[in-house]
Amino acid sequence: MARPSRLDLHLLRILVTLMDAGTVSQAATRLGTSQPTVSGALAKLRAHFDDPLFVRSRTGMAPTPRGAEVVAVARDILCQIDERLQPRVRFDPAQAHKPFTFALSDVGEIVFLPKLARTLEQHSPETPVRSVTLRPEALTRALADGDVDLAIGYFPDLKKDDFYQQRLFTHHFVCLVRAGHPFVGQRLTVEQFLSLRHAVVLSEGRSQEILESFLAEHGLRRRVAIYTPHFLSIPKLIAMSDMIVTVPHAMGIEYGKAPYKMRVLQTPFPSPRIELRQHWHTKFHKDARNLWLRDIVSRLFNATTDEWGRPKSGD
Repeated sequence: MARPSRLDLHLLRILVTLMDAGTVSQAATRLGTSQPTVSGALAKLRAHFDDPLFVRSRTGMAPTPRGAEVVAVARDILCQIDERLQPRVRFDPAQAHKPFTFALSDVGEIVFLPKLARTLEQHSPETPVRSVTLRPEALTRALADGDVDLAIGYFPDLKKDDFYQQRLFTHHFVCLVRAGHPFVGQRLTVEQFLSLRHAVVLSEGRSQEILESFLAEHGLRRRVAIYTPHFLSIPKLIAMSDMIVTVPHAMGIEYGKAPYKMRVLQTPFPSPRIELRQHWHTKFHKDARNLWLRDIVSRLFNATTDEWGRPKSGD
């Protein structure tokens, strides 16, 4: 097949989408077109570059070295076009839009989601709100692709040049024990903290890493009785045992209410702090929708409006 004299942007978009989707059928679905159209575009691209670009593998279509190189350049070109050549439009929240999508941990949902959902319903009642939890690699892609608008909370992996961030407020850790615990009074000592059996939540959220690093740096080795990936199991685990758990203080305030039959204690050492921020991809830094959402988030969540309160001095 003779090489086309030039490439159009449509072919480049198909190429990048095929790379991200991994199969011709998935690429066609994402593009809203047919498989023969994607296959035909790939044939033109192969002829132009005199390279297969993609070959079949056990998991779908794998790029050749030349294919990976071409995709990287094409992606950069398309990003430049999206950022610099699109006309700027005003975002109208009163219209129906695709869901406002936020990456939140389960603790983040308690802190951010109720107030976010209520405010967004007032301003954009026809647009649903969506919360997702993704692994770092998937979250990076979702923010770059616009599938996630903002990541709100503690996301240490989003520090690259590809992302902007804004600090909202700082939280800390507290401990939870059952009401009427036989060995713990109003204040928790370091000796009690180390001798009690601990429940540890290893969720998709990353805040637990801050605590684990702090304990390791200070040589504090606690007795772990159970690891769980879910905060949802904590109320019964703690309320029905003599175990203790250390959690972000917003979770402590939520679970420290009377119906859960637990009480909140400050850690017996200066608690490490959790910097909570909103993160967005550079591609959407001047996007009208993203700007509007970021303004909503920054007004709702800051050190002045933090409904979860601040730690007392000396805590």
